[in-house]
Amino acid sequence: MADSQPESAAEGQQPLSKKGQKKQQKAEEKAKKKAETQARLEAEAASRDAQDISKDLYGFAPLIQSAEKTGRTWTRIGDLTLAKAGTTVLVRARLQTSRSTGKQCFLVLRQQHFTVQAIVAVSSTISKQMVKFTEDLSRESIVDVEGTLSAAPEKVVSCSQQDVEIAVTKFHCISHAAPRLPLQLEDALRPEGDEAQPHVNQDTRLDNRIIDLRTVTNQAIFRVEAAVCRLFRDYLTSQGFVEIHTPKIISAASEGGANVFEVSYFKNNAYLAQSPQLYKQMAIASDFEKVFTVGAVFRAEDSNTHRHLCEFVGLDLEMAFYDHYHEVTEVIGGMFVNMFKGLETQCAEEIATVHQQYPAEPFKYLNPSLMLTYKEGVAMLRAAGVDVGDEDDLSTPNEKLLGKLVKEKYDTDFYILDKYPLAVRPFYTMPDPVDPRSSNSYDMFMRGEEILSGAQRIHDPQFLTERAKLHNIDTTKIKDYIESFKFGAPPHGGGGIGMERVVMLYLGLHNIRKTSMFPRDPKRLTP
Repeated sequence: MADSQPESAAEGQQPLSKKGQKKQQKAEEKAKKKAETQARLEAEAASRDAQDISKDLYGFAPLIQSAEKTGRTWTRIGDLTLAKAGTTVLVRARLQTSRSTGKQCFLVLRQQHFTVQAIVAVSSTISKQMVKFTEDLSRESIVDVEGTLSAAPEKVVSCSQQDVEIAVTKFHCISHAAPRLPLQLEDALRPEGDEAQPHVNQDTRLDNRIIDLRTVTNQAIFRVEAAVCRLFRDYLTSQGFVEIHTPKIISAASEGGANVFEVSYFKNNAYLAQSPQLYKQMAIASDFEKVFTVGAVFRAEDSNTHRHLCEFVGLDLEMAFYDHYHEVTEVIGGMFVNMFKGLETQCAEEIATVHQQYPAEPFKYLNPSLMLTYKEGVAMLRAAGVDVGDEDDLSTPNEKLLGKLVKEKYDTDFYILDKYPLAVRPFYTMPDPVDPRSSNSYDMFMRGEEILSGAQRIHDPQFLTERAKLHNIDTTKIKDYIESFKFGAPPHGGGGIGMERVVMLYLGLHNIRKTSMFPRDPKRLTP
């Protein structure tokens, strides 16, 4: 009987050479060693876990699905003061930074625009593994931190809560952030003019707006913006105004122009409202007497300037008056003065925060507000060497120059320009009774830029129809608007304010996209 062959040969394969056998043997030994190493590492890890005295005090928390009400008491970071020193506190915050120094890790926890330092240090209850976990956790993760609040040995200048710190006893991650952020918050907070450090450009900010909005500067900007709306509402309500809500889908271009967004409306076409103007007036004709509204305004203008948006928030008001439309301008001027005063007292901290990154001169205003006629403004420009026609509208450069001239002469950043040329105003603007080339209309300016346009409105239906035809407006499309005045309407006037522009100019910022949470311009439709 022939000698038996190796299994591979029995299967019809060539037997391995001595070199091949040696190579195979090496591979088997390597695989065996790898398996032994893996088993040893797993055993060591299991041993470490068994020896981790803090294993129940830290880690990734289960997904919160509202399974139970724990009844735990939470503390806001902004409320962590020396008065609470010595107490146990529980906070939920973002992990802004972590810095390890061996047996301890220094953390900065952030909750909106408030920050506090926390320390995780090896002790009889805190393990090295727990310190390592906090050190390695991704920035911007959301964590639940429990610990003892104590007085900081020295002021923590990098935090809003400078006098206290938290000695951490429990640390759990409830939402793990991706390890690589699209932008670093410290870069997004660089002061303007500091060219030696990395900066985040505007498009990167807006492409990653969720991260960008977390900076303390942006938190401050949008708190100022909230205050602008609140002060607008509160003052007008105190003056007897009623807040109304007007349609944003309308049948005709409200300003009579071509810069509108057309939308499909079932079997017809409609437009996104350029202004609540017509409906404000209809409310006045309905005996509401004084109304205001806060809502979206849409302008299909292919303009990519620092101050234009395709969608912005309009703060609009309208009111009936008795004798003269200056009754309206006095109310609006008073509203702005009240707003500026309110911002000074209620938002001093936020304004200071914004100006740390974007330095600007403090906003100045007069009480009562300065009012100039259009002719006076044109005369000031001509005296400065600018050629402006009596019936020309002011260009943006001329508006800015006039603002500079007014500031130099009257020391105010806010003023009213009255009696605009009739030719540059909408069809529903009341003409001046003395000068047919002028109108009962006005604009208001902050730092040389227009923030409100308003006028006395035509409340006579026949006269309104004539003016609409002169502006080549199809009166059949605004039939409801015109007919609303056929049954009696009081003389009235008002104005529309761009909220984002007010905030931009009050804070001395240089781009309206900084004051729009999710800006829409001709090049941006997301996020």
